[in-house]
Amino acid sequence: MTRGFTRAFTTVAAAAALVLTGGVAAQADATTTAPSSTHFTGTLADGATWVADKPADWNGVLVLYSHGFGTLSPSDAPNPDTQAALLDSGYALVGSSYSGPSLWALASATDDQFAALAAAKSVIGHPRQVLALGTSMGGLISAQEAERGNGRIDGALTTCGLLGGGVNLNNYQLDGEHAIAQLLADDPDIQLVDYADSGQVQAATAALTDAVTAGQQTAQGRARIALAAALMQTPDWISGDTPPTGYAEQQAQEAAWLPPQLSFVISGRPSIEASAGGNASWNVGVDYAKMIRRSDRYPQIRALYRTAGLNLDADLRTLTRTADIAPDADALRNLTATSTVTGKITVPELTLHTISDQLAPITYERQYRDQVNRAGRGHLLRQAYTQSIGHCNFTPAEIVGALNTVHARVSTGHWPSTTAHALTRAADVTGYGDSSFITYHPATFVNARTYPPRHHRPSWR
Repeated sequence: MTRGFTRAFTTVAAAAALVLTGGVAAQADATTTAPSSTHFTGTLADGATWVADKPADWNGVLVLYSHGFGTLSPSDAPNPDTQAALLDSGYALVGSSYSGPSLWALASATDDQFAALAAAKSVIGHPRQVLALGTSMGGLISAQEAERGNGRIDGALTTCGLLGGGVNLNNYQLDGEHAIAQLLADDPDIQLVDYADSGQVQAATAALTDAVTAGQQTAQGRARIALAAALMQTPDWISGDTPPTGYAEQQAQEAAWLPPQLSFVISGRPSIEASAGGNASWNVGVDYAKMIRRSDRYPQIRALYRTAGLNLDADLRTLTRTADIAPDADALRNLTATSTVTGKITVPELTLHTISDQLAPITYERQYRDQVNRAGRGHLLRQAYTQSIGHCNFTPAEIVGALNTVHARVSTGHWPSTTAHALTRAADVTGYGDSSFITYHPATFVNARTYPPRHHRPSWR
């Protein structure tokens, strides 16, 4: 699904430069042209770069934007159309590159973001409010900022966020890949972790995607793909105006999602392993029968297995028996320390998610809500959903309308209505295009676990 931005904007940025070295700032002359915004750039002490934009008619709110995985270039908005809409609405923007060197830059990202915020304030001016905005991996960062702000931010809009954290991210992907390798591939000994080079990544991607393509040709293969897709949190809607309702059509759309999903997540794993210092995921000790029975896809899987004449319990025993991947102890500690959240948010936060997201499972939202509630912070959290296909596929109207809602919560001290109807109105009044907010209740994220598992005590403990 592709949704366009129906209102045209042109923003002429002024040329301005700011270099920060050792706390000393040097600024070039700035010029503006109407309709205008002023553009700033800078470099932080750790080498991260940042960019900021201030509209001529600034509303006094500074948006701290955290970008997603895949680049170490600075950005202060999700895309040009949304940037134009935010500036036109009066918001000033700032965001850093993160200092890396891994693309999974969680070890430095939050600190880099707050340093970029401080640098931007020195040239933009002191804001009345600071609102965090994050997408994808940046959504995990904005959630961390909501916990660690210490007065530096006043509210947060977390979109398509990896709210389950880096450990759960690698684990659910491992579960799905393990099922494909064991139940669908000609050779089950496919390397799933500890990639040393791009050749190993490409070999694993090819082997797993070939297994899915071949499996889709038979009833037995389709049933096993449905099992793997459920473990891998693969959406069941990739085309059509509305989500499919029949089991066969759901399975066909899961199978269509899997190849591009596998390609992205396998290629991304080395960056996470580099950041953590090794493999931080595991399936040793996992009971796959117990796991899949908690899934909302379980009825679909059972029905497809019956149609195919397969024994689901036997396949689940195979997955449990062959699960032998253990984490590197230091890597698991590192990834837990840098790439997770606690739910102890200190500012109002609205989360926004498409219901068909192939890279940030929609079930993360339920897990995050439960985590925030357990921390006693449920009054600060609201969650919203759009009936849309794809990762971070939001219109400018949805982003601006949702951000305006957070702004209102911070300004008044009370949440305005965050029902789908109310958010649709909030998006409509922006004039920046369409929206598709819906009422939605995510299913359970079934892949969460602790290490070491019960009855398994590895030597590193």
